[in-house]
Amino acid sequence: MKVVIQRSREASVQVGGEVTGEIEGGYVLLVGITHSDTEEDIRYVASKIANLRLFEDEDGKMNRSILDSGGSILSVSQFTLYADTRRGRRPGFTDAARPEQAEPLWERFNEELRSLGLRVETGVFGAMMDVRLVNDGPVTVIVESKPKE
Repeated sequence: MKVVIQRSREASVQVGGEVTGEIEGGYVLLVGITHSDTEEDIRYVASKIANLRLFEDEDGKMNRSILDSGGSILSVSQFTLYADTRRGRRPGFTDAARPEQAEPLWERFNEELRSLGLRVETGVFGAMMDVRLVNDGPVTVIVESKPKE
């Protein structure tokens, strides 16, 4: 599992001109699922995201988590995070899980974030989405469930 976290002041996602998710401040999560992801990966990444200290304290240091700051999450499924660009000019996506596997895991991931006390808005799995955000900082971090090979 691979998640790109973008700390944002505000964000929204639209499908066909209709807003499907919107937050005031917190994280935009671009979520990629691969074939070998499990419930353990879901729990690990959700906990890591909920507790990462990416928000500034009163001294301007990143010492506060999204739970501490009261922020929300906008979760967007993104199979392209598993693009393989090593050969040719067109990326390959064989490392991305097929939709029938990825969608339930993405939904389970969002449920896990909610169970940790976070407000979670979402895009629409598999849809063409317009994602808008104001990146705060900018702060962008990648969380992966498995060590790099």
